Amino acid sequence: MSHDTAGPDGREMRLADEEEFFRIAGGIAASPSFGRTKQHIQHGRTSVYAHALAVAYYSCWLAEKLGVKVNKRELIRGAMLHDYFLYDWHDGGDGHKWHGFTHAGKALENAKRDFILTPLEEDIIARHMFPLNLHPPGHRESALVCMADKVCSAYETAHRKSTPWRPYRLEEEMEAWLKQMK
Repeated sequence: MSHDTAGPDGREMRLADEEEFFRIAGGIAASPSFGRTKQHIQHGRTSVYAHALAVAYYSCWLAEKLGVKVNKRELIRGAMLHDYFLYDWHDGGDGHKWHGFTHAGKALENAKRDFILTPLEEDIIARHMFPLNLHPPGHRESALVCMADKVCSAYETAHRKSTPWRPYRLEEEMEAWLKQMK
């Protein structure tokens, strides 16, 4: 096993129940509107779709490794939708200059329009950009997504040419899982 597919403990990153992860994340990924996130780049050359999958997976992995009790369904759904802003923030137009400060609100607005959200999922989406957004995460799940988002964003920026780390190989697995479910 290559060290770049491993987690911080040096072992391959695997969730205890990957089927549950794919079932919950797949509920969001199967949405045609969420599919639009494949069209936009997040950081480096990583799509918003791949970024959202990675953040959701890494958030769950962190919860497992740290022994943090979470509502896994809401954690995954909130993480999948945390960057559901549906525009190319690199173009500089339409006020995207302030993307880092404003996109959480736009993601929440879009998510509320297209999905039924719980208050916890709303908190995860709205507060994932702390400290750029001044309101800190209000729940354990929100804090985990906030941390995972920072780690994944840094990884995407540093590894622009390749993304061998396990959370970035999930897009193909998700597509295969979705086809199997049809």
